Parts: sequence; structure tokens; C-alpha cells
Amino acid sequence: MKPEKDLELHRMRHSAAHVMAAAVCRLYEDVQLDIGPDTDEGFYYDFDLEHRLTPEDFPQIEAEMQKIVKEDIPFERIEVPREEALKILQDRKQRYKVERLADIPEGDTISFYKCGDFMDLCRGPHVESTGKIKAFKLLSVAGSYYRGRETNPMLQRLYATAFLSEKEVRNYLRQLEEAAKRDHRKLGRELDLFSFQEKVGPGLVHWHPKGARIRVAIEDYWRKKHLSSGYELIFTPHIGQAQLWETSGHLGFYRESMYAPMDVDGKEYFVKPMNCPFHIQIFNSRKRSYRELPLRWAELGTVYRYEKAGVLHGLFRVRGFTQDDAHIYCTPDQMESEIRNAVRFAGQMWRDFGFTEISAFVSTRPDKAVGDPARWDDATRALEAALKEEKIAYEVDQGGGAFYGPKIDMKVRDAIGREWQVSTIQFDFNEPERFDMSFIGEDGREHRPYMIHRALLGSIERFFGILVEHYAGAFPLWLAPEQVRVLPLTDKQMPYAEKVAEQLAAADFRATVDHRQEKIGAKIRAAQMEKIPYMLVVGPQEEEKGVVALRSRLGGDQGAVRMEDLMARLDAEIASKGLNSTEE
Repeated sequence: MKPEKDLELHRMRHSAAHVMAAAVCRLYEDVQLDIGPDTDEGFYYDFDLEHRLTPEDFPQIEAEMQKIVKEDIPFERIEVPREEALKILQDRKQRYKVERLADIPEGDTISFYKCGDFMDLCRGPHVESTGKIKAFKLLSVAGSYYRGRETNPMLQRLYATAFLSEKEVRNYLRQLEEAAKRDHRKLGRELDLFSFQEKVGPGLVHWHPKGARIRVAIEDYWRKKHLSSGYELIFTPHIGQAQLWETSGHLGFYRESMYAPMDVDGKEYFVKPMNCPFHIQIFNSRKRSYRELPLRWAELGTVYRYEKAGVLHGLFRVRGFTQDDAHIYCTPDQMESEIRNAVRFAGQMWRDFGFTEISAFVSTRPDKAVGDPARWDDATRALEAALKEEKIAYEVDQGGGAFYGPKIDMKVRDAIGREWQVSTIQFDFNEPERFDMSFIGEDGREHRPYMIHRALLGSIERFFGILVEHYAGAFPLWLAPEQVRVLPLTDKQMPYAEKVAEQLAAADFRATVDHRQEKIGAKIRAAQMEKIPYMLVVGPQEEEKGVVALRSRLGGDQGAVRMEDLMARLDAEIASKGLNSTEE
């Protein structure tokens, strides 16, 4: 359950959304209302009105909101029959709300919340009165298709935030300002890491050489960690026949997010949206014994999902991405230790990438679920026990699990205090049944294995975007696409500079030479702007002594060093995942 302070904040934000809508209705004519929920960051409301809202309108809207808050108007809940609710909405000429009313299942309670002249179809809850709303700020306005469908009218979505104090609002606005500087889309362009190409299509990432170097470093680390942690690596196809997706249930429940089928030899094939069915096929390729279990299979598997254009967002929401995917197949006796190992593995991996604040949600059995309730209980206990063992703070989302099994969602806090939902450890009691998975137990009989989905980094694309913003593009040495740049003082030192770079490359460091005919100050500034961890200045004195003048991006001039000492220093920093390159 959420702490009472969080519930209070969400109630206040939901109420502030109504106050914002009431203010807009006071200021403009013929306002059509759609939805106005609270979010983890604040709240928003979707409007259809003739006036085009811009940031220049925000002070006037905020002033009107302040008036409503000072009036301390009570929020009054009104429950009415469906026919009366329809009449209220029709009398108010709220056509979108009429359609939303039709979405409420028969037999469900229909309620409005009234606040002075403003009245909204809403389940609540709300604070007692508008005077309970503490501090708020309008943030932005954007277009939003009604119900998220591109064929529907475009509404105006007004974003805002609210907190329990003005200080919290100020802190949040500072965080937003810092986040804008760290936006991975902006830094991706400036540092030449990745792009999206119009001729290819939206949501399909092109990795540029520098971005690809970082990705290779991430994937090499990922593979090494998995192999040393008892996982086997597998590779699976990118397409599969329709019957595979029928068995898995994807064609029944997920088809709208799958790309159109292709005809191959008269049979339908689909590009895969997930890797799980392929991993199961390998498991089912022969009889399995309990002596083989647990099986831990990991894959960096590229999948494709059709996401609507309106929700695409840089690397955070794309149409083609590579999942850091793994599946664990184990016996009931092994299940608890496997969960504990997966949680520990996730924590170690995130700490290696510079994230130290980790928390979690445990989502439990919903009303409609598949699988033996006793198995659900055992699995849920194992999830909670693992988090306690690793001393990871967690909350329980009672009844919030998927229909096929309980799960852990892990979150990390980045350098500017934002939380990101990252790793997932998910039980699946559905697919083992659908695919009739079994192993031969010690008793000689067939048994269902426990199947655990496990993604530590999520998708490589989204994880990369988080990393860019966490480090503000200034990657630690072990991840930096260019670890060292050699800066010759004049063209006369160019051969020596090349020799230094070759020596570094031979030792597996990523090093380049600045060949430009520029003054040394300009070369240093360029390297600083490109966020390169180390610079080596070489002039006639350095060449004569066989040394380099070392500069750290953060520490400045480090003095002359011998190459063997430099490489030992770099090796030590890489081995420790040192954060020398983190922005100040």
C-alpha cells in the first residue's frame, strides 16, 4: 500500500486538475472536457476549445486557480442513475463526457464531483475543499488525440504539477530545468550518439559510431556478467509462424501491437514482439530432467512492437528495441534461491552503472488469475523474501499483478533525483501451461517447471537513454566512447601523438588524435565539450622525455606521466567502474 502522504498528494493533484479545468471554463467559452487524471509527476487535463492555449496564458489560468483555491469551495460527491448522468452531461453539452459515461460498465456506481459551478464525471477521491490545495504550477501544453487514436480530434493537454509546499514545487522546477539540460535526445544529437531517420520510419533507432561503442561496452559487460553468474546465452529468430503466437496468446491479446503478417510459403509469419515463446521452444526441444534445472537462458533479443506515433519518445519509447531478456526454468525447491539470485544480480548491475538508490514494488495476485493459488502464494513470498534479504525497500501493490503471475518491479533514482522503473522479475504460470512444458522429476513423473521472466536493464535503448541523462552525457571511463584524446602541441609532435594513441589502442583503450591545426586551448575546449574523460597534451618536452601531460576533464592538469603509469591508472579506474567522468 502507498504511504498516507503519497495518497494525500495524489488526492490533492486530482483535485487540482479539477480546479485547473474550472479555471479554464471560467476564462474561455465553449470548453469541452475530456479526462484530467493525477500522475506521478503532477496532473493534466485534456480540453477541446477554440482558443489555442500557449504558455503566455499560464499566468492568467494560474491566477484564476488561485482565486478558486482562496474561495475554499467544497468538493461534493454526487451519485446519480445513468439516465440522470446522461442528462446532466447533455445539458452541459459535454460530448466527450457522454462517450466516457458509456464506458462505465452497467451496474457500476456513477458519480460526479461538484466544485461551485464546475461539475465533472469522476470517481474521485478528492480533498475536502479547494482550500486544501497547497502549491501548484502550470508546466506545458501539448496536442493529444482523443482516446489516443490518430483518427480522432486533437485536444489540448495542459500539464501541471502540485506539491504539499511551495518549496517542493521550486525543487521540482529546478529538477525539470536540469532534466532539460540532460535530455537524451538533445545530448544524443550534440554528442553524435544516435538518430531517427525519417526515410526509415519513426521509433527505429540508428546507432552512430560513438553510441555504438557505448552499446558494445554495455553488451560486453552484460554478457560477461551473465556467463559468470551461471547463465547460458542463446539466440533466437526475429520472425515466427502465426501458430506460435496463437499458442502464446499474443495473437489474441496483443495483435494490435504486432506488425502486419508476411506470407512465407503460404503461411503467416509475424515479427516477434517478445522473446519468451522462442526460449520455450528450446526448452521443449527435448525431454528435460530435474537434474538439469535450473536452466538460466539469456538473450539480447531484438523485438518490434507497433507503438502509436503520439507515444514515441526518443529512446524511451521506440518501435524496435533490444530486450535484456532472460528466462529461468526451475523446480519448486529452487524457486526461492533463484529469485534471490536474480534480485542480487539486478542490484549489482545497477550499482556498477552508478545507481545506488534502489527500491521496488511487489505486485500480487489479481481477482482474475491463472495458476494454482498456492503457487502464487509461494512465489509472492519468495519475491518479498529476496527483497528483504538484499535490504531493498519495497511496497506491495495488492492485486496489481498480471493475470499470469506475481512480479517485482525495481526502481532506481538518478543523479537529479528522478525515479525510473527498470528491472522486472516476473513469474509466469500461463505459458508453461499453454506450451505444455514439463520436466521429469526425481519420482520419474512429469512436472511443470516454474518459469521466471527476468529483465535487468529492460531494453538497451531505454537503458541507454537513462544512462545519458544520469551522466549528462559525461560517461564514466569504462563506458566513454572515446576514453582518451591525444592533443599534439604542433604538427611536429604528430608522429609522437600517433605513437601514443597506437600504444593505447594496443592496450584496448579507445583513443584518438586531434589532427586539427588549432591552438592547444581550442583542442582542450573541444575535448571538454565532447565530454572526453582524459586528454594527453604532447609537446617537444613530452616527446623528448617519452611522457605525456595528462589532463582530466574534471580535475584539469594532472602533470607529466609515463605511459605505463597512465595505463595502470586507466586500468584501475575501468576495473573499479570509477566515476571520474561524472559531471560536477
